[in-house]
Amino acid sequence: MIDKPKSLGDSRHRAERFLRLHESHVNELTVFVDRIRHERRCGDAIPYFDPADGGVAAECLFVLEAPGPGAVQSGFISRNNPDESAKNWLELNAQADVPRNRTVSWNIVPWYVGSGGRIRPADLTDIEEGWPYLLQLLEMLRPLRVVVLVGGKAQRVAPRLRVIRPDLRLMTCPHPSPMFVNRKPQNREVLLAALREVATALI
Repeated sequence: MIDKPKSLGDSRHRAERFLRLHESHVNELTVFVDRIRHERRCGDAIPYFDPADGGVAAECLFVLEAPGPGAVQSGFISRNNPDESAKNWLELNAQADVPRNRTVSWNIVPWYVGSGGRIRPADLTDIEEGWPYLLQLLEMLRPLRVVVLVGGKAQRVAPRLRVIRPDLRLMTCPHPSPMFVNRKPQNREVLLAALREVATALI
């Protein structure tokens, strides 16, 4: 597997990931995505889980906002997607020593919101529609110990999640978008510190 920034911008690498969608650790999640696609009749607006991550064996779930155009293009929720947020996420997780094979990523709004290549911010209606799917996902991740809500939109579900799943350690982290990372020199360190806490929680 090529684990480099933006590698899923290459059709050869995307094809390799698609061939892995039914490996034992990720097959249940692939079926889950196919079911939501069918229910909502939205096709590839919902990207698949990345087989390069831990799948149903993951102990840590990262919950982000919604798939961007890069995720729709690649077909995966992946830190190897061809966009700057994914690049930041890949590099920061590696720098913080978060073991990728013990994590899995999802979005509080599982489908692309926007039109064409222009995404819009997820709103409260989007989050409410996506919430039941997060609950279903949590049931599939049996070894799960840590949930990290990445960005303000995902963090809106924190109060409910604490009540429904008090067994999970709930953590928060800023979104790794260029808008946040590049706004102030210290913002990258804020993200890195949060991910180092995640790495420590997985020890």
